[in-house]
Formats: sequence, structure tokens, C-alpha cells
Amino acid sequence: MTARSGAVLAAVLMAGMIPGAQASAGGRDVHIDVKYGCDFPSGTRPVTVRVSATVPDEGEVDKPVQLRDVSTELALPEAGLPDLAGLGEGGAEVETKLTMGVAQGDHTAESVWIGTTDDPVAVPDAGEFTVTSSGDVPSVTAGSSGGLTFTAGKLTALLTSPKTADPAAEPSAVMLNCVPEPDQVLELGTVRIAGDPEWPSPQSSATGDDTASGDSGTSRDEATPKLDDPVKPTLQDGKAPPCVGDQEDQFSLNAYVTGYANVAKLKGATLFPVACSQIEQGATVIKIQDGLVHIFQDSSVLLDYRGKPQLPPATGTFLTFGFMPTTATLEMTQIPPADGPDGKPSANIHSDLKILSPGNSEGTTTIDLQLQLRLRDVKVNGVALDVGANCRTERPFNLPLQGKMVLKDGVQTGYTLVTGGVLTGQVTLPPFSGCGVGEDLDDIFTASISGVPGYVKQVQAPPCAAAQHIPTVCTEDGQPVQVPKPQR
Repeated sequence: MTARSGAVLAAVLMAGMIPGAQASAGGRDVHIDVKYGCDFPSGTRPVTVRVSATVPDEGEVDKPVQLRDVSTELALPEAGLPDLAGLGEGGAEVETKLTMGVAQGDHTAESVWIGTTDDPVAVPDAGEFTVTSSGDVPSVTAGSSGGLTFTAGKLTALLTSPKTADPAAEPSAVMLNCVPEPDQVLELGTVRIAGDPEWPSPQSSATGDDTASGDSGTSRDEATPKLDDPVKPTLQDGKAPPCVGDQEDQFSLNAYVTGYANVAKLKGATLFPVACSQIEQGATVIKIQDGLVHIFQDSSVLLDYRGKPQLPPATGTFLTFGFMPTTATLEMTQIPPADGPDGKPSANIHSDLKILSPGNSEGTTTIDLQLQLRLRDVKVNGVALDVGANCRTERPFNLPLQGKMVLKDGVQTGYTLVTGGVLTGQVTLPPFSGCGVGEDLDDIFTASISGVPGYVKQVQAPPCAAAQHIPTVCTEDGQPVQVPKPQR
């Protein structure tokens, strides 16, 4: 799900139990009331959201922890009703997506909770508009003992007019992107994962009040909560390059990427080290196409390595012409997108989310990078080959990457800009020029590398929204906590 950075990334804060939660069969019925700022078409407005669930008292290592009876109740203000007038007299079908942070010790993950309304909800002419969505949510498996804490984060709500029997009638839609207001309790509850005798029991912090307090606990174990996500990012260990986000820009994201690029002629792949990307999110635009709601967003991304728009240098070893071992350092530099009329970089990220039905959607994100490749420190069969300082592709080339997302029955898989994932594409390198000192080596590198499409597979970790100052998702100085692992 694409969203502006004012509505991205869960707030994942390690905290304690819900005091006074009511015991029930197999768990505790808990709720929290969270104040959000939601972007209505006419401007940002306050919305109170009650998140309710039955939270298990205990769980076991390597066994799913399942929250039940989950619901999300939104109290939309009267001032926002004019923005909903276009939905018509048939009411509104509502689908909510609540990002929940899952934390255990110093490690975090994210889960998306999808909720829908059973029937269209009538929009009142005046007064507060309350709508409740519900649905099953993904389970979470803890890899070790200790407390597993669930924390409410960003929220989106899509309100659409019901489909009619008239095929010519196009539905209307309103998307609300919501961010929790600062300085409030966001923790829904903590599940004690058996095996740690020093972890307090779920009832130990009860006070008789059914709202959350600021008491907190920590786990001595540092295993990462497991989600059914094909991308398994690790935590920043100091080996990743600096990647500081803009803490003043509400629409800025910064994320780590890494991956492999195949050189088809050389029958080899080069691993590009973990790199930093700076993302500027654009506005969300809702359109009706072919009777379905599409949510579009155009954004821009710029690579950032020590203040330069490039990937960190990578070393590749290949068999030139099939038999000669050749080693070289590859420097991949991005040609920054031109500035648009507003002075910001032109979009090179295009996202399209197609809503099929409540709890079901398909998304496609395409990223177009203009790059130029330079070779240096070349060795052939262990012997240095002086290629000079300007051995590079004679012109920039385009690297198109694409990520797909599928939301089926409320379960999301695949790539989105704000959750990360796998991006794939193909690249064809142009001829080389400027290679050699005293002799022209352009043709050698052109014949060895250029002209045949090579497969590229990149992995993006979940980004940091530095302006949100979200602990454990971003470091204190605004760098991403999560670092991706490359996949072949």
C-alpha cells in the first residue's frame, strides 16, 4: 500500500501490559483509543480510533500467536462530512489497513491488519460519522521467549460507494491517510512467550483501569519476531553505510537496498553492497478506471553514498571471453532526475494500487533509474590492466525495476514502497568508451559486457520516516534500523 510519509511506517515502541484488561477464555479483551491526524481531501482533521482485540495471555516459541475478535472503530468528525458527499445515498463500503508494530526485545517487524464493513454504512447529514471494520489478522511467531508487544501505527481507510447494477455507474472513493498524534499510548498488548521465568505474568501490572499505561518490560532474548515475509531484513550492525533521513520533511523516506546484477555475456553475477536510497513521496491520487478504484502515487528516489548519487563500489570477478579471469571495481552512478516545476525531482517511482474488493487488491510499483557504469582497478588473470580514470559506458542507461503486491483475503504479499520487498528487472549496458591508457580498450569491454540484457534482483528493506522520530524503526539520528539481505 503506497502512502505519503506522513502516513507511513508503524510506531514500534517496546512497552508493558494493558492494565486492567479483562480476562476471557484464551486471552484478554483489550482496547486502546488512539488520536490520529487524517488527510481528508479538504485538509488534515482529527480522528479518534478505537482498536480492540482479544490478546492471548501466553504463547510458545515457534508457535503462532493469534489475536482474535479484532476491530477498528473510526469516529470521523462532522467537519469531514462534505468530503464524503460524493459517495452518494447508498452509503460507504469501508476497508481499513492498520499497520501494527510487533516488537520483542530490540527487534521489530510489522503486520498489516485489514478490516472491512459487512454492509455499506450510511453517511449522516450531520454529526460524527462512526464506522467499525473487522477481520481476521495474520498470526505472528516468536523465535524465542520473552514479551511480544503489539503497537498501533499508521492507518489508511478507503471509503467507496457500493457497486450498482448499472455498469455505467462508476463508484466514488475517498482515501484517508492517518498518522498517530505524538505523545500518546499506542501499545495494544503484550503476549508472554513461555520460557523466560523472569518475564512478568500478564496480570502483574493490572491496575483496574482498561487503558494502557507507560509501564514497560523488556525481553532478555533478542530473537526477531517472525512474519510470513519473503524478505528477512537484519538489524543495522554498523556495516551498512550512513543513510540519514530528512527529519524536517514529512514526505521523506530513507531505505537500504542491496542485490545482484547479472552480466549475461560473462555468465556471472555481481553483488552490490548495501546502499542508501532517499525517497520523496508524492501525492496520492484516486481514479476510477474500468469500474475499479485505483490509487496512484508518483514519487522520486535518489541513491546516496557519501553524499553522491551512486551505489557503493562493488567488486566483480568474471571469466572474460569464457576463460580469462577478470576482476574489476564497478562504480554505478545515478543520473539524478530533473527538477519539476515545483523545484522537486521529477518522479521516477510510479505506484498503482487496484482495489478489487474489500480485503483484495493488486499493486504494481515501477522504478526507473538512469545510471552510468565506470570500471576501475581491473585485473586480468591477476595482472593489473590500466584502463584509465574514465572507462565507462559511453552514455547513461535505464534500469527499470518492478515490484508486485497482492492482497488476498486481507493477507498481503510482495513489494510496496513503504513495506519493502523484492524488485526485479533487466538492464542492457551500452558500449564502453574512454578505456585504456596508451591503447584503446573500448572494444574489449564492449564485446565482453555490453549489448545483452542482464537480470537484476534488488531487495529493499522497510524504510525509515525520519521526520516521524519512530524508535526502533529509525535510529536516533534518523537512519533505517532494518538492513536487507540479497537474494539470487
